[in-house]
Amino acid sequence: MNKCVMGLAAAAALLSATAQAHQAGDIIVRAGSATVRPSESSDNVLGMGEFNVDNNTQLGLTFSYLITDNIGVELLAATPFKHHVGLKSTGDIASVKQLPPSLMAQYYFGDAPDKLRPYLGVGINYTTFYDAHFNQTGQDAGLSDLSVKHSWGIAGQAGLDYNVNENWLVNMSVWYMDIDTDVRFKAGGQQQSVHTQIDPWVFMFGVGYRF
Repeated sequence: MNKCVMGLAAAAALLSATAQAHQAGDIIVRAGSATVRPSESSDNVLGMGEFNVDNNTQLGLTFSYLITDNIGVELLAATPFKHHVGLKSTGDIASVKQLPPSLMAQYYFGDAPDKLRPYLGVGINYTTFYDAHFNQTGQDAGLSDLSVKHSWGIAGQAGLDYNVNENWLVNMSVWYMDIDTDVRFKAGGQQQSVHTQIDPWVFMFGVGYRF
């Protein structure tokens, strides 16, 4: 009888370990805080230096599908990020919203039953900018008609999943996105275009659910 109980316990433990796996066919949805930290640079803006772009944190969402136990694809989404844009000599002069959906091919290290599954990804990012406008400071300086060109670029990521149980996991990941754009506006009625590299790091901490 004891051998039977021990055998059932061992089988249950094995099934539990297997159930915690990242394996082919799994769909993983992750949600958490996503903080965009631009490492910006730009052409000289009207002789007053480069643009400054501040950080912003929003709800980040990722949707992953595992093609094999080690290879997956992932889509990054988020609620809209809002950034204040300025110059050192003037402070903030404008704001803009953006969405940076990214599609990644991923490689998960380790084996399916492992609780810890680090991964790397590489793919493509599309950033759409909207609701760009000058604040009162920018308007008082004679600036108007602000627009920001949408951007295509490469993206990379590194992340780590910790499987808590059969369905739930804890996640942390960092992304790098190549975002180059042209900022267009009028200064004193004259059209201006300033090439700007935003190139942010994105830090995400959250939880996930595996289907």
